[in-house]
Order: sequence, then structure tokens, then C-alpha cells
Amino acid sequence: MRISEAWLRELVNPPISTDELVEQITMAGLEVDSVEPAAAEFSKVVVAEVVSLIQHPNADKLKVCQVDVGDKAPIQIVCGASNVREGLKVPAALVGAVLPGNFKIKKSKLRGEVSLGMLCSEKELGLADDASGLMELADDAPVGMDIREYLALDDQCIEVDLTPNRADCLSVEGIAREVAVLNKIDWQPKVFEVVPVSHQDTIVVEVEQPEKCPRYLGRVIKNVSAQAETPVWMQERLRRSGLRSLGPLVDVTNYVLLEMGQPLHAFDADKISEAIVVRDSQADEKLALLNDQEIMLDADTLVIADRKHALALAGVMGGQDSAVSDQTQNIFLECAFFNPVAIAGKARQYGLHTDSSHRFERGVDFTLQHRAIERATQLIVAIAGGEVGPVTEVVHEQFLPQRQPVLLRPQRIQKILGIEMPDDQVEDIFTRLGMKLESDAEGWRITPPGFRFDISIEADLLEEIGRIYGYNNLPNSRLLMRSALGAAPEAKLPLDRLKDLLVDLDYQEAITYSFVDEEQLKLLMPDEVPVRLQNPISQDLAVMRTTLWCGLLNAAAYNTKRQQNRVRLFESGLSFINAESIVQKPKLAGIALGSVLPEQWGEKSRKLDFFDVKADVEALFALTGFEFKWLKDQHPALHPGQTARITTADGQAVGWVGMLHPELEKKFGFDTQVFLFELDLDSLQHKKVPRFTALSKFPSVRRDMALLVEEGVKASDIVDCVMSAGFEKLRDVHIFDIYQGQGVEPGYKSVALSIVLQDFNQTLTDSEIDAIFNGVLQSLNSKLNAKLRD
Repeated sequence: MRISEAWLRELVNPPISTDELVEQITMAGLEVDSVEPAAAEFSKVVVAEVVSLIQHPNADKLKVCQVDVGDKAPIQIVCGASNVREGLKVPAALVGAVLPGNFKIKKSKLRGEVSLGMLCSEKELGLADDASGLMELADDAPVGMDIREYLALDDQCIEVDLTPNRADCLSVEGIAREVAVLNKIDWQPKVFEVVPVSHQDTIVVEVEQPEKCPRYLGRVIKNVSAQAETPVWMQERLRRSGLRSLGPLVDVTNYVLLEMGQPLHAFDADKISEAIVVRDSQADEKLALLNDQEIMLDADTLVIADRKHALALAGVMGGQDSAVSDQTQNIFLECAFFNPVAIAGKARQYGLHTDSSHRFERGVDFTLQHRAIERATQLIVAIAGGEVGPVTEVVHEQFLPQRQPVLLRPQRIQKILGIEMPDDQVEDIFTRLGMKLESDAEGWRITPPGFRFDISIEADLLEEIGRIYGYNNLPNSRLLMRSALGAAPEAKLPLDRLKDLLVDLDYQEAITYSFVDEEQLKLLMPDEVPVRLQNPISQDLAVMRTTLWCGLLNAAAYNTKRQQNRVRLFESGLSFINAESIVQKPKLAGIALGSVLPEQWGEKSRKLDFFDVKADVEALFALTGFEFKWLKDQHPALHPGQTARITTADGQAVGWVGMLHPELEKKFGFDTQVFLFELDLDSLQHKKVPRFTALSKFPSVRRDMALLVEEGVKASDIVDCVMSAGFEKLRDVHIFDIYQGQGVEPGYKSVALSIVLQDFNQTLTDSEIDAIFNGVLQSLNSKLNAKLRD
């Protein structure tokens, strides 16, 4: 919300500086984003009148003007603007003036004719980004007056960043109310006189959706002058609020929106067929909007229509077919209250965002419509003339918001805010805020006004006291917390411990959207049906992720396109499975590409491979103390020859590790191999509790063997076979070499392994060692057809 400080001070003018005002507003919960001057710095620019002009003798596009600038005699200024004419009042920069951009005005000759200044446009004064001609001033503008004084340009524009619950401050009056309360100034909104009715013509109004539009007002104003000039003071207030002038009829509705926070709309009454109907749109009904966009309406969108077709998107934007123009003579002025629930999200659904929708979806004062339509009528008649008809009102009281009293107890003020506040001070605060108070035995029953949609519980009232009293004035106190320490079971591995390990392994944590591109998700998980969002923030974030790989792949691609050739990222978060109901599964996923180590002198550069990432995942498993199985398998997103499915010892699925499929590498924009892993956090966070085992006093014995096995035999099968051979004194087994080549026949490989033997009661004898060795060898032979290598 952008407002003019001068406009605000017309309503309430506390004796404080701009800086103090900004600090006060911010500390009251209405954060000020910026304060900017209303106009750039310039000097020696005055109101001038073109007395006469003749064609320049040496230039077809220039005029030689005699200009009254308030001195004894007119001065000569050469001008090439298309709208310069006799009698025009316009800003004139005199010799010695300095315009924005340090542009200095000097006495000069243009094609041989002396020019003692320059007639200015809005752009040249820094009041607009573009201008088609000179800035035209009102006929009654006083000649010779400094233009800064005439336009009140020594002003500040204050940008207030409002939270969605404070829709009551989306107007100058709303902020004035807050400033008045903070400074204990008596303030009431202006009372505007009712414009006398001069004809009885009306347009029938029918509200078919009263729960969505419980109050609708409209009136016919005939014989307006749509080509009238909007007063400079109104144009300036609109400009300082970020709106440009679009003609008197639109300007008035925008002005009242800024002044009071009530959106209005003016229809060309001659383009309305028979009646105004507030209804839901029909399926596939089309509507051409004022922004030249044609939209296809859903069946539940509220529209303003006539007997033939939709005229406007209710609470959002008007339509082209009923728009006012320079030829408009009769208007139908609309002022309504729309239920915020009916308007919320509708603008975004059609790719729109307007000042009206911004207010209606947050909540507009449902008691404001009569006052707003009278104010708009008054301004229209004053600027564009016209004959005013009676107000047509359709209201359904049962569907208007109900304001229920909220109990406020004095002891809660003491307990929550830490202050003892006198009853009269509490009552003064809430009375100034426009609320009604009734005292009872427990405290006060406080009823919020129509413009406050955010007051529903006692905590809301305490917040009001805190911010008006001043957060800085609340006493400091130490928190006293009486609570038991949370349980920290040893059998649960904290997520932070897993994250710390990945960071130690040179990964960086990423946080990506839970919403993903449906096309990308289909590439990675073609067999899964995602959860579709009803109201996505964009078309490429339309479904919930079933894997964390989507976000990580996009993040890695973003980095590689910015010359980051070594990327290691991980993320923990939820995946969303579309079963009978939405199932959320916590996951831990990672991505790695590029070299194993950063470039250095100590180690030769080497590209990352499957086993490097496998080692990182095994480091995570080592924290749990449990054994996990690595099974060769296939995944649609991973390379067929470099993919492993991971399970627990009893076969429960844990996750996947592998290289991104080459086809997907290209589709995601990579030019190098990419490795991924994704693990089920629930399985990964179960930890084996360490148990002490007495150390043996007797030495261990290591025996090595080299086996010949078929090429397809997995190393894990060999280890499992040895450990399950049934020898109590066999403590451990390690594979330390795998060889294929000369001396080993094709289709076979040589696997070298060591077995560690130890007895806790005695030193092992050679015969016992040989018996265990031979027993292990026999088990390997019978189960895996393994033989000792010669």
C-alpha cells in the first residue's frame, strides 16, 4: 500500500516528523518498506500561460511562444510540443532552472530564435516515465506560482507492507485511524453529504448468489462528461499511490478505493441489457476483460452479468463490453460487498491480480458501501457533471459477516503482556480502534467493527493492546520454563547426525519445493500417480513430488550452468504418495557429479563413479550399526547397469542408489555422469544400541584364501556364505582382492578373502583352525561352487 504523507496528514496530523511517523507505523505492525520523495529535485519551475504563439520561421515543428511567467512582461520560449496552444497553462522552467538529472536551463537560440526557458512535460519534471506532450495545468492555476508549491510536491510517498490480516489498513483512512490511535488524537471518518437525486431511472439488480454477494448497491448517473479533465490534485494523489490517470470516471473509483478501501466499478449503462445479475458463471463462458485478455470461466466463478452475457469478473476486473469510454454518457455505478471466501484465489486462477481483488479477498468493511457510493457520486458530479439517480440496494443480512463479542480478561493482560493497565486506558484503546465494549464480571465483551476481520479470540485483543501500548514499552522478563526433558532414545538416530555426516563428506544441504513439474516427475517415476494441486502457484509446479530427485536435479543443473562443475547436494523432506489417502514419507536423498575431490596438487583428478557414492551411503548405514543388502535391480530413472536397490536384512525396502539414465542426463541438461541416492528415513533412523562384549585374552588368527567363482557371484553372497557356515569361533571375514585376467579362465573371477578366528577360552590349535578353514571352504563349494585357486 503506497500513500502520500500529505494526504494522510490532511486526515490526521500528529506533531511528529516523517521519520517518527514511519517508526510509529512500523512498530504498530504496519511495516514501512520505503519512503521516497513525491517528485525528483528541481528548481525555478513556475506556472506559466502561453499568451500567443507563431510558427517558427526556420522549423516546421517548432513554435515561438510568448509566455506569461508572472513577470512584468511575457518571455519568449521556443517549443516543439504538439499540444502547445494559446491560453494553455503549463510548467515553465526559467533560465537558471535545474531539472532532474542535473539538466540546467540556459538562454539559447533554436534555429535562430531566442528561447528564455523551456515548457515542461511530466517526464521532464520526473513525474512520469513517459509523456506525449506538455503537462497541462488547470485553467485556474495561478501564473508565476512555483510548481512545487502548486502541486504540493514537497511530499513523501510511504510504502506500507501489510500482512494479509490487516486489510483494514488498505486505505488512507485505515492508516489515518491507526495513526490517530497511536497519538491519542480524536478522529472520525469524514461525513459526505448525500448528493440530491435528480431522476428516478434505475436498473434492476438480481443477486442469485446471496451467500457470495450479500450486499450490492448500484445507481444510474446520466449525462456525465467522460471527456472532462481529472483535477490535478486527484491525478497527483493517484500518481503518488502508484496509479495513473485513466479519465475522470475510472479515476474517481480508484480514488475512493485508495481513500476508503472500497472498490467500485463504473459500467456504461447504455451497454447493459435490461438488468444486472450477480450469478455464477456458466461452464466455458467467455469474458473479455479490460486488460484485453479473454478468459474461459469455470462454473463456480462469480460474475456480474446482464440478461445476455457476463460483464465483469466479480471483485476482480471489469469487462470490455461494458467499459466506459470517451463516448460514455450514462453510467451504472456499482458498489458491493463480496464474501472473501468467494473471491479468494479467483484472480490468481485466471492469472490476474488487481487492487480490487487484493482487498476483497482479504475482507472489505461490509458497512462501508453506502458511504463509498455517495462519496464516488459526489466526486463524479463535481468533475464530470451528471444527473444522479436513486441507489438500488439488494441486501441479505443473514449472509453478511457476524461480529461476535470476544471476552478480554484483565488478568490475561497482566499474564501475557506483563503490564497492569488501568480499565479506562484499555477502554480508550479499543474505543479509538472502533470497537464496542461491554463490561461484565469477567472483564469486557469487545465486539470488533466491520472492517476488522482479524479479531476473533482473546489473543487478538491482547495483540492490539501490545502494539498500541508499544512493544518497546513492554517490560523485559526472563522466561520461566518448567518442563521435563524430552526423551532421546539411543535406538533412534537423529536426522541432524545424518546431515552432519553428509556435510563432512562434502555435500551441501538443499531445500527445494515440494511442488514439481509433472512432466519431469513422469520421466523419473513413470509408474506413480502424483497428488495434483488444485491451485498451483505456477504451471511447472503443479503436482506434489513422489521423489526428492526432481528438486535436486534442477538445483544441480542450475549450478552446472553457472560453471560449478563439481556438485554434491542432499535434501531431507517428504515425498507424497497418492494412495487411497495422501501418504507422506520422509526421505533423505542426494546427488553428486563431477570429480571425486576438488582440484589440488596432492591427488590426481578423477571422475566420480558408482562406488564413490555407494561408499557415502554405506557411511550413513554404518551409523545405524545394522547390515543392509545391496541388490542389483532396475529403476526407470537410473542406468540399467549401475543401479542398486537397498533393503534391510529382512528384506524391507530402504532405497536406491545409481547413475542417472543417459537419456535423462540430456533431458535435464547435464553433460557428465550424475549419481543419485534416495533412502527411506524411517528405516535409516533405527540404530543398534551398542552392547559391551568382553575382550578375549587369547590371540586371533587370520587365514587367507583365493577362490575361483563364477563371474556372476556377488561379493555379498560370499561373505554371507562364510558367516553362515556355523562356526562360533569365526569372528569376521574381509574381501581384499578381486582379479580377472591372465591365469583365470573366462567366465570366472578370483576373489581373495581373509577370515578371522578367535576363541574366548583358549588359544586355537592348528587342527581347530584347519577344521574351520576346511568347513568354510566346503560350504563355499557346495553353495557357490567355489574352488581354491591353484
